[in-house]
Amino acid sequence: MMKGLKKWRLFSLLAVLTVFLAGCGQQELSTLLPAGQVGKDQFKLLMLSSGIMLFVILVVVVIYVVALIRFRRSKLGEDFVPEQVEGSHKLELVWTIIPIILIIILAVPTVYYTYKLGDVKAMEEVDDEGNAKHLVVDVTAKLYWWEFEYPDLGIVTAQELVVPTKEKVFFNLKAADVKHSFWIPAIGGKLDTNVENLNKFFLTFDQESKGLKDGVFYGKCAELCGPSHSLMDFKVKTLPRDEFDAWAKNMKATADGNNVANAAGEEVFKQSCIGCHATSGAGSSGAPGPNLAAFGDRNRVAGFLEHDEKHLKEWIKNPQKVKPGNKMPSFENQLSDQELDDLAEYLLGLSVEQ
Repeated sequence: MMKGLKKWRLFSLLAVLTVFLAGCGQQELSTLLPAGQVGKDQFKLLMLSSGIMLFVILVVVVIYVVALIRFRRSKLGEDFVPEQVEGSHKLELVWTIIPIILIIILAVPTVYYTYKLGDVKAMEEVDDEGNAKHLVVDVTAKLYWWEFEYPDLGIVTAQELVVPTKEKVFFNLKAADVKHSFWIPAIGGKLDTNVENLNKFFLTFDQESKGLKDGVFYGKCAELCGPSHSLMDFKVKTLPRDEFDAWAKNMKATADGNNVANAAGEEVFKQSCIGCHATSGAGSSGAPGPNLAAFGDRNRVAGFLEHDEKHLKEWIKNPQKVKPGNKMPSFENQLSDQELDDLAEYLLGLSVEQ
């Protein structure tokens, strides 16, 4: 009997620890440590709904414990029958009115934030010169990577979203193949990307990412989309407005060509990769593969591998082994070891950051 009680005590302790540890997380990817106003608004709703649920649980537990102690058999005897309250109008009013009040308390802020966070009219605002007042990013989700186009700036990138801090950033979301879902846990979201229709919303980025682990926030696909769904990551780099403007200027400058550290690697790229990938960040979206203009500035290969020569060559040689179901062909038998070395050095040298 005592062994059984000890097991239950251990189980209870582990359950309590699980609840507390569930609240722990890294700032770059935790919804419980919001770093943007949208995430903070959603966190408020989370805490409100959790508080209401906790209140209901506590009331039920208190009533249960009181009844258990007050009407225990050892105190009142075998034949004791408590007062029957079936049909009591007072009690029926209590357990009808209280749930209605709780639902109203939850519904009012939920409806308010639903309309507030869904208001994207400002996306169309322009200044006296006809320039957009707010940054707009067109997001296209593909198997299994992300493309980010800045139509008003005339630049495009992939896998790493770069945005300014302390202002609203508006997003047009769509999918090129199957349904995906755009989510940056620490900032806010998530919203589906569909093939058939365009979804729109906005986010604000209150914190610079350079102080975080890897210097980025983490983004995810939150909709099961295929065998490599769990590997469909992207990163978010948040910069002050002046640094963002400098980044955008450098991206436009790649139209004239990047500084090439390995001419042999550039030649390999032109022969094997240029049909699907661009190394210029200027222009519009639509390439079959991710834009590589700022590949050297990323912190991951294929969204999740360490950003170094070893893992890059592993990815180039056999993409299906690394990320099953993606559309990149294998180059394991098409490139020599020297060509692979040159190509990896060339790609890691593609940079727009100062």
